[in-house]
Amino acid sequence: MAVKLFAMTKTIFKRLGKGPSTIRYPAEPAKRYEGSRGQIEIVIEDCIYCGLCSRHCPSDAILVDKPSRTWTIDRFRCISCNSCAEACPKNCLKLNNIYHEPVLNGPLPESFTGPAEEQKSSAENIAEN
Repeated sequence: MAVKLFAMTKTIFKRLGKGPSTIRYPAEPAKRYEGSRGQIEIVIEDCIYCGLCSRHCPSDAILVDKPSRTWTIDRFRCISCNSCAEACPKNCLKLNNIYHEPVLNGPLPESFTGPAEEQKSSAENIAEN
């Protein structure tokens, strides 16, 4: 019994000199390590709404609607696997490494709407064919 008490006391004194073992998250941002993954970012102006990112997403976190030119992500479903960014033919998706505040109520899915598609004149359509 005395040996266990001595070992515990030794550990206590060793820990007292080192300071706290925890961080003050979320008051202070957590340290980001190399190789850690962040959140998906999109450059909506470059997106062609092909839907490859949505089809490659294993957690079905991405919805692409070509007619309305919207790209939607549910951040709570996203597992930051980078499959969508690897599948994107225009390279408009990437994983960032930015610190984000924790959420309490859960965000609604984020939607991004691209610029309206330029209407081509009938003469331009004939010239392309």
